[in-house]
Amino acid sequence: MTLISSSLAAEILDRFRERQSDVESFVRALVEIESPSGDVDGSRGVVAALSAAAQTVNGVDVIEPVQVSGVGQHLVIKSFGGDGNAGQILLVGHTDTVHSRGSLAQRPWRSEGGKIYGPGVFDMKANCALALEVLRTLSELKLKPKFGVTIVLTCDEEVGSASGWPLIEQVAKAQNTRYAFVLEPPAPGGRVKTGRKGTGIYAIKVEGKAAHAGLEPEKGASAILELARQTERLHSLNFAGSGITLNVGVVHGGTRSNVVAAQAEGEIDVRFSTEAESREVERILSSLQPVDERTKVFVSGGINRPPLERTAAVIELFEKARGVAAHLGFELGEAQVGGASDGNFLAALGIPVLDGLGICGDGAHAVHEHIEVNDIARRGALITGLLLSV
Repeated sequence: MTLISSSLAAEILDRFRERQSDVESFVRALVEIESPSGDVDGSRGVVAALSAAAQTVNGVDVIEPVQVSGVGQHLVIKSFGGDGNAGQILLVGHTDTVHSRGSLAQRPWRSEGGKIYGPGVFDMKANCALALEVLRTLSELKLKPKFGVTIVLTCDEEVGSASGWPLIEQVAKAQNTRYAFVLEPPAPGGRVKTGRKGTGIYAIKVEGKAAHAGLEPEKGASAILELARQTERLHSLNFAGSGITLNVGVVHGGTRSNVVAAQAEGEIDVRFSTEAESREVERILSSLQPVDERTKVFVSGGINRPPLERTAAVIELFEKARGVAAHLGFELGEAQVGGASDGNFLAALGIPVLDGLGICGDGAHAVHEHIEVNDIARRGALITGLLLSV
């Protein structure tokens, strides 16, 4: 396994530490441009700030904002002259947040106790800034990766990547993409993510038979009761020992309390660890039969993100990252998690993906969202060292 030397790792880390205050200032600037998903002006503002910063980095070849009507702007930054033969490494992230406009006024940027707080700072404005700082460090230390480095920052990841994923796929396929590093927040303890479950979104609808609940309930067939039975049946699969989990999280049904319900419906969130499990999920949900034969059960929806599986290539990539981390003086752990990211899509293309490379912190999507100040330089050095080691 080829890794950068410990002396070069130390030089890179020192460089990030020298730039710490500048990085923090840029992170603050991005956080203070509120950009909830679908906010076109906010999205453009963040992309403008990132584009301006990228223009100051030697080695950046292309800065390309991509306009999506009614959504915002994605951003593609290409650097270090990667050509189609040598290939490229993708750094993937997103500029949208789950925090609505006005969140900043309620929870303004603050730095205290070794932590920096602000809406979207952990997921993942700080990591957008860090991606550019990685390019700057490589340039200023006159270090050139073996492959070109392409950053893709989308503006709709938090709402499903409907326009972001096609762009990432296009960029990934345009050149020989060797690896993808996803700058999502790490798992607790700073662990990178070597596996993510795939996801599916389904709806279940039950048709029953209405009747007067007091006078002749026996003539009715309750859609609500049938939905409850189907919910219990589906939730029982969560204890089957596989990576499959199903959750009926939203239900609606009935008209009045004195009427046996003629209709009911629910929304189902599905997670799975492997492609084989995704096929099993589809088989289960496509073959549901009513418990009460007087009712009818219909299921719609499907798989929307494939799993990011912990393959041999992913393990090899993690081991390189762990080796770089050892040169930087810390132990890097790994985790397999239930949440999905754009890394899932890239893994389905056969690209080795290392996810959760972002700065340590906590509170993604929550009011206490923050990053750890002392991890900014260390994480930047880890990503830089990994780019030089693959």
